[in-house]
Amino acid sequence: MTDRRRQTADGRRQQPTPGVAMRQTNLKEPPEYVSAREELQRAEIELMRQRERVAELRRRMPQGPVVDDYAFDEGPADLSEGDAPARSVRLSELFGGPGRDLIVYHFMYGKRQTEPCPMCTMWLDGLNGVARHVTQNADLAVVAAAGLPELRAHARARGWRNLRLLSAGSGSFKYDLGSEDADGAQDSTVSVFTRDEDGAVRHFYSVHPRMSEDIDQRGIDLYSPVWHVLDLTRRGRDDWAASLDY
Repeated sequence: MTDRRRQTADGRRQQPTPGVAMRQTNLKEPPEYVSAREELQRAEIELMRQRERVAELRRRMPQGPVVDDYAFDEGPADLSEGDAPARSVRLSELFGGPGRDLIVYHFMYGKRQTEPCPMCTMWLDGLNGVARHVTQNADLAVVAAAGLPELRAHARARGWRNLRLLSAGSGSFKYDLGSEDADGAQDSTVSVFTRDEDGAVRHFYSVHPRMSEDIDQRGIDLYSPVWHVLDLTRRGRDDWAASLDY
């Protein structure tokens, strides 16, 4: 493996050579390790480029269908202020301004999901931490089938003070977007919406954990760093699953 982080005789950094792998440490690594690490790095570079290709395909999606201006229940912005007064807010009102997209996380909680989903809770722990960064560029909301007091009580226990929390109530939003079936069984989903100049809201993109008949758990792993951090280790993610408490 060639080290691209060399200096010229006068101490200046040389420009990286395209296509030449970079050393990741200054340790004395055995040749078989160097060879395996270089092969891995080529795979990592191709994975990065494939992710960028997928993101470009997503951005080039044509306009999606206009959707209903669904209504949700929302409590005070500050969780410490209790759960009242509650107000009704429309999907179109969740956009912070022109040209902004809206990201909605469908939280598996409510109806047949009588306890908060541990995996969703892990995702939302992470989103709560980065929400202030995400919302510099797009709007973000969490929608659950659970009633507003139950949803806010769980959020209060987790410290979700940076997330906009909405109850879908008896509306059809979660069913229409495929995160709830006719019997009220819940699913975790991420949906993105856009808003036309005339105020109409369009569905742009949704993704579920179930991507195909043989992939039923990995569809939204990209949106949590936990899996990717574990994948750095020799053991990997193995069969580990999140819990509400440890």
